[in-house]
Amino acid sequence: MNTELFIANRLTSDKENKASFSRPIIKIALVGITLGLAVMIVAVAVVTGFKNEIRQKVIGFGSHIQILNFDSNSSFETQPISKDQDFYPGIAESIPGIRHIQVFATKPGIIKTNKEIEGVVVKGIGSDFDWSFFKQNLVEGEIFVVSDSVKTNDVLISVYLAKLLGLKLHDEFGMYFIDQRPRMRRFKISGIYETSLEELDKTFILADIGHIQRLNNWEYNQVSGFEILVENYKDLDYITFLVRDKVGFNFDEEGNRLKVISIKQKYPQIFDWLSLLDMNVWVILILMVLVAGFNMVSGLIILILDRTNMIGILKALGSENKKVRKIFLYQSAFLISKGLLWGNLIGLSLCYIQYHFRIMKLDQSSYFINYVPINFNVFYFILLNIGTLAITLFMLIFPSYIITNISPAKTIRYN
Repeated sequence: MNTELFIANRLTSDKENKASFSRPIIKIALVGITLGLAVMIVAVAVVTGFKNEIRQKVIGFGSHIQILNFDSNSSFETQPISKDQDFYPGIAESIPGIRHIQVFATKPGIIKTNKEIEGVVVKGIGSDFDWSFFKQNLVEGEIFVVSDSVKTNDVLISVYLAKLLGLKLHDEFGMYFIDQRPRMRRFKISGIYETSLEELDKTFILADIGHIQRLNNWEYNQVSGFEILVENYKDLDYITFLVRDKVGFNFDEEGNRLKVISIKQKYPQIFDWLSLLDMNVWVILILMVLVAGFNMVSGLIILILDRTNMIGILKALGSENKKVRKIFLYQSAFLISKGLLWGNLIGLSLCYIQYHFRIMKLDQSSYFINYVPINFNVFYFILLNIGTLAITLFMLIFPSYIITNISPAKTIRYN
């Protein structure tokens, strides 16, 4: 039988603590631990959810990896490369972790209606396009079908552009392209999407890649590049390295050098900003753990002072300092666990409410999203609980040495 654990369990019971002067102090320490863990859970869930949401939206527009013409051009007027490459479409089979590869082309243009005019970028897509992202964000209409034989005039436009230009589903509009001379094409809205990523929503419309090939006087097998989707974002850097090793040093049939860039290289300002959020999370976690730890340190000292007579009697009966310290460390672990239980209940409840009802809103123009997203990652929550318990108990080891200074003779005589 573990005597120290038995005594600690008895000391923690409500019957033993009902008349104790330390009870209010312990309750304050428990509240500190509860609120600290709740704040940590909410902070981790919000920040990881925010990063995942923004990252998925950016990747939805630009994929994980792009293969382009190796030139200095960083605009949407691209130099073409041949679609007939050795790695297309079999690269998904040769490099594990690649989910899909597709062709694309881009061209800037100007949409003109009766009242408004707006510059946009047409992203041309082929029959191999992965529609999963835009299907999730489609609010009206339906996606259009791209065929290799027949060119369609249907396009997908964002809610932002539709409102700005006064357009509705199934409306037709003219779009002007400026090269050596202005040229106009008419398109029909087959669907309207909204990703809440305003920076990109106001830029892109999706159309048949055949229009861009025709406008640029390209051959049927010429495209701006290839987009690659990977299975796991965590493997992005490694797969980019493998793709670059396989493709990035090659020349196509027309002598064009190919380059490989990841989405992090294409939009560095967004991904650098998301990386900075990790520092905010670490600051919150460290502060909350320190607050919880110091609360329990003060609580442990009060517990020891409240049980000075008991400590003296145990020592007089032959108990070693180490065993007496174990009693109070066990008791502290019980109390911390109780605080963690309530912290989990409060933190997860707040996350659940926000996840389903989206009560807290954000300024979409500043944060690229109009609500506070939540990411439920059980692994993170388990780590928070284990880390908080371990660090807090570690902080209690040194204060527990106060017990070694308690003299049995003095406490018994005083009693």
